[in-house]
Amino acid sequence: MEFKDLSIIDQIIAATKLIGYTEATPIQEQAIPLLLEGKDVLASAQTGTGKTASFAIPILQQLYLNKKIERPKLIKVLVLTPTRELASQIAENFTLYSKYLGMKNTVIFGGVPQKKQEVALQGGTDILTATPGRLLDLVYQGIINLDSVKYLVLDEADQMLDMGFIHDVRKIVNLIPKERQTMLFSATMPKSIEKLAEEVLKDPVRVSVTPVTQTLDAITQSVYHVPKKQKPALLMHLIDSLNVDSALVFTRTKQNANRLVKTLVDNKISAEPIHGNKSQAARERALLNFKKGRTKILVATDIAARGLDIDALSFVFNYELPEVPETYIHRIGRTGRAGLSGMALAFCDPAEKPLLLDIEKHIKSRIDVIEHQFNQLIIEEKKEVYKKVENNKKGSTFKESKFKKESSFKPKFGQTNNNKKQSFKTRSSKRGK
Repeated sequence: MEFKDLSIIDQIIAATKLIGYTEATPIQEQAIPLLLEGKDVLASAQTGTGKTASFAIPILQQLYLNKKIERPKLIKVLVLTPTRELASQIAENFTLYSKYLGMKNTVIFGGVPQKKQEVALQGGTDILTATPGRLLDLVYQGIINLDSVKYLVLDEADQMLDMGFIHDVRKIVNLIPKERQTMLFSATMPKSIEKLAEEVLKDPVRVSVTPVTQTLDAITQSVYHVPKKQKPALLMHLIDSLNVDSALVFTRTKQNANRLVKTLVDNKISAEPIHGNKSQAARERALLNFKKGRTKILVATDIAARGLDIDALSFVFNYELPEVPETYIHRIGRTGRAGLSGMALAFCDPAEKPLLLDIEKHIKSRIDVIEHQFNQLIIEEKKEVYKKVENNKKGSTFKESKFKKESSFKPKFGQTNNNKKQSFKTRSSKRGK
């Protein structure tokens, strides 16, 4: 279905054409008509399905059609999102879609000084995209007032809960008028999200696109069984042999991301890390360098990568398997987007096998195992461990036999070892005399 068939006004149609939007994605096709009717929506949709446009376009259209009766530059739209990157991306999309509408939108997030954000808010704004922590800070300082909010969007709600923002989200919802239209978007629908939906939505319509238990057909998945210490060598081998121009590599921790980047850079492979310990400026610079092709490898943690919008990404490496199976789907969802093909390659250390089994159980599919030269190293390591064990056994046997020989002398009844030693000393002293 085309955008023009969704009762979207000409100004927005013209703006979307400039960025190449003509056909609506499934989530847009389902959600936009419902939101234009003023209904609350509970949507299950993964990143990369076009969900930002599915809520931004109908909100902008309603704002534009009602602008004569709305008080200017009061916050009418609030979009809550878990990360700075996702907040910036959503704000950019609002700017693109509202090119011919004369709307003002502002984005605020933590991790940077708030002064510039204060200045941006002074003239008022129609649309505010925010992370929960920074929003509450500015509300408590009296800089932001949410009394005029008519549209509330909770985007990546499951991630906000995972990051511990649930209490902040509830506080914010209580600051917003009850008469509003609310949209909740989540990649997964655990019980905690359903409970939150019951609290904030009124008679919502459920929309579901690409269930979380299904991975995209366009993605070729494979796994390499490899010892932990051989993972860097295998990664560099694959980057070379597969002619990888750009790849997103996932680690579980910030420290491991930094270590891997250092190893790659030391081996003349351009790489940068992106994680929570990096400043916002450093994260934006790393992402820009990656998008522009100046950096070949972007090494990321899961929280930093959630919501990253990267076009035509062909390779995703699960350098370390995630501890939560659903996270695996979010990771590989960075590739194979917009109808393009992609490859998701996972490295599995022997200690990570339980994690791999959990992932396969979750996606209800076995991931193809790729045999490679580094597999032999596992066998060799096992042989080496076996040799050490056997040598230790032999060593302990030799010590035991030696001890038995040394201990073959049995003291007479009632004579202790100490007495024996003392008796020996006495006899020696007598001989000396």
